[in-house]
Order: sequence, then structure tokens, then C-alpha cells
Amino acid sequence: MEGIDRMRGGSGILLVSILLTASALRAPITAVGPVLGMIQETSGMSGAAAGILTALPVLAFAAISPLAAICARHYGIERSLFGALLLIAAGIGLRSIGPIWALFLGTGIFGGGIAVANVLLPSLLKRDFPARITSLTGAYIVTSGVAAGLASVAVVPLALLPGSSWQLALGSVSLFPLAALIAWFPQLRLHSLSMRDVEVPPVDGKVWHSPLAWHVTAFLGLTSLIFYVLIGWLPAILVDGGYSAETAGSLQGLLLLMSVVPGLVLGPAVQRMKDQRTLALSVSLATCFSLLGLWLFPALATLWVGLLGVCVGAAFILSLAFVGLRASHSHQAAALSGMAQCIGYSLAAGGPPLVGLAHDTTGGWSVALGLCVVAALLMAVFGSRAGRATTI
Repeated sequence: MEGIDRMRGGSGILLVSILLTASALRAPITAVGPVLGMIQETSGMSGAAAGILTALPVLAFAAISPLAAICARHYGIERSLFGALLLIAAGIGLRSIGPIWALFLGTGIFGGGIAVANVLLPSLLKRDFPARITSLTGAYIVTSGVAAGLASVAVVPLALLPGSSWQLALGSVSLFPLAALIAWFPQLRLHSLSMRDVEVPPVDGKVWHSPLAWHVTAFLGLTSLIFYVLIGWLPAILVDGGYSAETAGSLQGLLLLMSVVPGLVLGPAVQRMKDQRTLALSVSLATCFSLLGLWLFPALATLWVGLLGVCVGAAFILSLAFVGLRASHSHQAAALSGMAQCIGYSLAAGGPPLVGLAHDTTGGWSVALGLCVVAALLMAVFGSRAGRATTI
């Protein structure tokens, strides 16, 4: 590992590159929710169509995730991540040029880039920092959450500036992938090992036939379903509850900023645990409780949104940590990450359009929040199984 670090110019530079990459993984998605009403007003988009827009990145995760490990085997993790960041920046730029077709196409393109990075970052940590998987997972979750929170808070004020628009406001998040590209670029001049050049045990299909892998996949999928429903529709839920668009965007920012809190303390704690079942069960039930509070007592939205942020952040750290902790080596971690994100995000992608359709049909958000409550209960079931102290 020391030799690899020297080839890269030092592990410190690598860590900076990882964290800057993490900053680009949520902000392009979370920036849409606060201005979704503006987009619908200017385009006449229905609730179901808006739900498809918010689900597009998740659909891209499902479609592209299985290809990420193949890409890394041929081109190396570092070069594959650089390519992923190029896609993210290009997709954000295309989304921001104006027409609705560009909004959808650009969203799909940057979703594909994020999918590759989502798969390869856990594999990179497993390969180069095997003793620090959970702490570094927590670190990049913190970075990702802070960047996403800032984007959610800032996007409405930016869109309301004189001469501005929602397109320009959404384009501002391109700063995150551009900064990450600058950090990765010098390392591309160095030799970057492809995963086929690293000695690993052969893959024999154990991942797809492992019940443990399916438990990890289900936990990630249900966590993602709840998260992307909230990212896509929380501002609209709050606006219908009497909050202003600016306040709703700020509360979504609170959700994302609070999601970084577990990353400050949970990573080291998980690393010390031999068994994470109790923690996964507790986080899932707390998510259920917070959703019930938002549904039944919306006047206390600040409390419920803050609690949801902590719970969702903790669940994401666990689901990503499970990929490294339940795998036996970095190649298997990449395979498990690809499987979990392909199947898990396929499940999660149905959430936002279903919620939009339910709102169009019923005129309210009770059905949507009820579905999220059920998903949180299922999280408790699969999390208690994915947290067992064993590997595939």
C-alpha cells in the first residue's frame, strides 16, 4: 500500500481527492428539490413527470453501477473516477442550458457519473485504507452532506437574484465536480493500477448467490428510497404545509446538514463493533418514528426534519460500510457495491414517481409518508441481518 501511495503522490493528496469527489455526489441531485416548483410552473410539468425527473439519477445508478467495476478493471480506479467526474460536470452543464429535454438528458448523464463514483469509492477505501473503512466512509459522507446542504440552501436565493433563473442556479453546483477534477488531474500523470493488475481471488458469483449480499442490498435500497423521496419532495410537502419556498429549501438544507452529524462519530464506533445489528435496527426504527412525526405533527417540521437527517445519514454510513465490512477483498467489495447499487437503486427509483403520482391522485402527502414508514420498518428487518459479524 505504501508503494501505491508513493506512486499517487501521497495518501494525503488521495484523501483530498476522495473528499472533493464526495462533494459532487449529492449536490447536483439535492439542488433540484427546492426549485422543483419553479420548474413545474415554467414548464407545466405534472407531479408524476417531476417525480421521474427526481428519479432519473437513481435510475442511472441502477443501470450504470454494474459497469463501474468493469471500467475499473480496465482503466484503474483513479482514471475511472476522473471520467465519472467529467460526466458529472458535463451533465450539470447540459441540464442548465434551458430546454426541458436538456434538463432530463443532463440529469441522466450526471447520474451515470455519480453511479460510477458511488461504486468505486468504497472499493478504493477497501484497497488502500482497509483499517479505516468506516471512519473514511463517515468523512466522505460528511463532505457530501455539507456540499448538498449548501446547495439546497443556496439554490432558491440564487434563482431569485435579478437576471437569474433556476437554470443558472442549478448550474452553480458544477463548482463541486470541477474542483474534484483539478485534484485528480495531477495524479493521472502517474501510473494508476487497474484492478486486473492487482492480485485478488477470482470472482465466482458468490456475491449474487449470497443471502448476506441481498440483505446489504435491501438495506441500501430502502435507505435510498426514503432519502430520494425526501430529496425530491420534502420542499413540496413543506410548502403544502404552509411553509414558504425559501423556508422549505432551508429545511431541506437542514436535513442534509444534519445527515453529516453521524459521520463525525459513527465511523470510528462502527469500526470497533464486531456486530452492527443493534445499531442498524435502532437507526431504522428512529427513521420510522421521525417520519410518523412529520406526517402527524407537521407544525414541528424542524424537529422531525433534523431527526430524519441524523437517521438517514447514519443509515447511509452503515449501508456503505456494510459493503466493505461484509466483503472479503477489494474486488469482491466492488462486485458487492455494484450489485447493491444496481438492485437497491432500482428499488429506490420507484419512490419519487410513485409519490408524485400519489399526490396527483389524492391531493395530499399521507400516502407518500405512509409508504416511507413501511420502508423504514423493512429497513429494520434487513439491517438487523446485514449487520451480522460475517463476510461473504
